[in-house]
Amino acid sequence: MTRVRSASLATWLGLSALVAAFLAPVVLTAAEPSHPYNVEVSDVSAKVGQHVVMQITLRPRDGFKVLAHYSNHVSRFSSLDDGVAFDDKDVPGDVQNNTLVFKVGVTPTKPGKHPINGVFRVGYIENSESMWMISVPLIASVTGTQ
Repeated sequence: MTRVRSASLATWLGLSALVAAFLAPVVLTAAEPSHPYNVEVSDVSAKVGQHVVMQITLRPRDGFKVLAHYSNHVSRFSSLDDGVAFDDKDVPGDVQNNTLVFKVGVTPTKPGKHPINGVFRVGYIENSESMWMISVPLIASVTGTQ
């Protein structure tokens, strides 16, 4: 009976080591730098049914440059309460003096403040040595007035 217990204990210890290895945090050797861009966006307001353009600027922080030849864009738009209609599903960024500028056309469809979001997919160069492509959230509001 002692022999069976030791075999069970060995099996349990082996499974425990396997589970611990599986749950251990993954360490990346080349970690992506965080926050290479400052997002500059102002909430907009317009009468319900009136079109307005929201201008959004992504300005690289020191040590970073816009990856101009990448397909920088913002897409995956949604409104928390379906109170905003978006002109396009995908809006390309325009590179102006190492800054990305996005012009997102929106129309409030209901009165009140409507939180919106989207996802920027942008590229950047770090210290002229590495290039990265990342996703950055868009969070803003569109207010419909009467």
